This record gives sequence, C-alpha cells and structure tokens, in this order.
Amino acid sequence: MGTKVKEVPVVSKMFCSSSQVVLGVRTRPHVIGGGGFVVTDLHSHAVVFRVDGCGVLGKKDQMTLTDAHQNPLLLIRRKGGIVEALSLHKQWGGYTRDYVGSQKLVFTLKDPKACYANNQPVRVSIEHTDENIYCKNFRIEGYFEDKECSIVDSGGNVIAQVGVSKEMKEFVENKDLYHVVVKPGIDQAFVVGVIAILDYIHNGSTRC
Repeated sequence: MGTKVKEVPVVSKMFCSSSQVVLGVRTRPHVIGGGGFVVTDLHSHAVVFRVDGCGVLGKKDQMTLTDAHQNPLLLIRRKGGIVEALSLHKQWGGYTRDYVGSQKLVFTLKDPKACYANNQPVRVSIEHTDENIYCKNFRIEGYFEDKECSIVDSGGNVIAQVGVSKEMKEFVENKDLYHVVVKPGIDQAFVVGVIAILDYIHNGSTRC
C-alpha cells in the first residue's frame, strides 16, 4: 500500500489533489476588468480559479478568489487597524463564508514592515483547527517579484513553487504568465490565495 498523502484542506478538501498539480497564472491588465489574474490547469487548460483585484471591487487592500464558475471561495483583505499598527508586520487575512454568510478567518499572512524586513520572511498561519491539516505554519522563500519563490512548511518541505519556464521567458515579458506547482494534498485555493496577496504586496495586477 502507498503512503497516505498529507493534506492541508484550508478552504476545502475538494481542492486537495492526490497528485501533483501544475497551475498556470495569467495576469489581467488593470484596464481589463479592473485587474487580477486567471488560473488554469496547465494539463487540461481549463480555468480553475479567478482572482479579482481591488479595481473590480472598488475597495483598496481587498481581493476575491472565485472558482471556475465564479462562485466565491475567499475574501482576502488587509487587516489594518490598531492591531497592525502595533505589530511589526503588515497583516492580511483570507476569509470564507459559512452557510449564514458570516466571515470566517482561515489563514493569516504576515509581511514584515520595511524597517523590520531584513532577514524576516513572510509567514503564513492557518487559523482553524481541522485535525486533517498536518501543518499550520508556513513561510515564503525566494522572491515572488521575480516569480521564483516557494511556500515551505515548518518542516522545510516545499508545498508549492512559483516559477517561469524557459519557454515562457522567451515569449512573455514582465512575467505576466507563470506557473505554480502544487504538491499532492495541498489546497490549491489556499495556495492561490497566498499568491494573490504576494501579487498585491509587490504591486502586481491585483493592485489598483
């Protein structure tokens, strides 16, 4: 019998694949639909997720993640307020909605403020207590701005990797097309939600 795949069902178990998945990300210009990006399965070329930036929503520091049918999966927004003012980090939250429409915080991303950023990685924490999630704390390694970075768990294992293939580099400028390799068992919606925040932090297509 094979080894059971460790799962991280942050948004939903339905986005956890038993095998590795390679997603393609194509950014949308600010002038088309207010910015954001579309995520496809590079094997089937089918649209899997969409991220709408603040140009669509009309609100700064806020984004939405939807599935292929544009059903809402995550509301992503900067926390702000006194909590962030007193913190050494800029803090973002990813929220789902329950059956009565209430928001539920499922993960938090902490980006060190400029004066504290030296050698301080971006960290991601899963907030809910699902026993199926084998790890609750992650960090970002590498440089998302160059589309060369990884999401790494607390044990040092890469759970998702952002990159641009040599073929893409030859035809695409400004890294508006790149891929994300998601390891088995990892919630793809969670990974895309983290990437949406990194895109916004680095003045990407999701930002107004």
